[in-house]
Amino acid sequence: MATNRSSTTQRTVRSSTSSPAPGPADAPPPSAKAAAGIAALAAIGPATWGTTYVTTTELLPPDRPLLAAALRALPAGLILLALTRRLPSGDWWWKAAVLGILNFGAFFPLLFFGAYRLPGGVASTISAVMPLLVAGFGIGVLKVRPTGRTLAAGLVGVAGVALLVLRGTAAIDLAGIVAMLTATTLMALAVVLSKRWGRPEGVSLLALTGWQLTAGGLVLAPIALTAEGLPDHFTGANLAGYAYLGIIGTALAYALWFRGIERLPASSVSFLGLTNPVVATLAGLLLLGQTLTVWQLGGLVLVLASVLLGQSHRRPRRA
Repeated sequence: MATNRSSTTQRTVRSSTSSPAPGPADAPPPSAKAAAGIAALAAIGPATWGTTYVTTTELLPPDRPLLAAALRALPAGLILLALTRRLPSGDWWWKAAVLGILNFGAFFPLLFFGAYRLPGGVASTISAVMPLLVAGFGIGVLKVRPTGRTLAAGLVGVAGVALLVLRGTAAIDLAGIVAMLTATTLMALAVVLSKRWGRPEGVSLLALTGWQLTAGGLVLAPIALTAEGLPDHFTGANLAGYAYLGIIGTALAYALWFRGIERLPASSVSFLGLTNPVVATLAGLLLLGQTLTVWQLGGLVLVLASVLLGQSHRRPRRA
């Protein structure tokens, strides 16, 4: 009897230390009120990302986008590792590396490459297809079929972002389009894989975020130093900009974003990303003296309608 109890205890311990925490697929979906609160917090992530352009142009050294990406990811990741004092174990070493590369190490360079070769409106419109990509990946990875409402909301979102940010003189660059579409695809895949893998039991969201930021930052740092190098000196404005992007726009923003992925349907979270071009447009309006046309106002309404339409509190259908 003692041997049996010992074997059972060992199996229980192994199970509790190696398996991921139950995700939303294993737990009852949150109430509409709770889901709205989770979505509101998760939306802070892409909302702060919408201020990246203004912060970069007004506070950071010019012509060093990869350095900005590396200094967003690596210091924030190391700070979170120091605060949580938790390293990955088992297969979470490679899972954290994969997610870190998808979310940061590969995503950031492709994003900046596309942003430099495309007008902001074209880049934002391409990134607006993420909800549709998440729906497609969800069929194969999560075995979840998108609803007609999700697909309709995705199309409305693309149309709204196009009206919000596109201009009639927008230039088309094939390499930039490919880079931007690839970056958006990688982020959509990261959303679905994060949903699939969940979170290791006993590991906080801050620790999981730190793992990914560190992994992505370690990929970005040598690329940035080789391609761009460091400026001769950093001004106080530079340091303030990097601190804002690293602490608010990355560590806090991604922790809330990952929390939303964990607790809400993947499709619902993906629509929250559409707040990015909305905030970017409003930041330009308020801080850079830009103006809104009637068409842009219509696009703003469509984007907000898409975000609301894309929120679903019912358990998704299995494919």
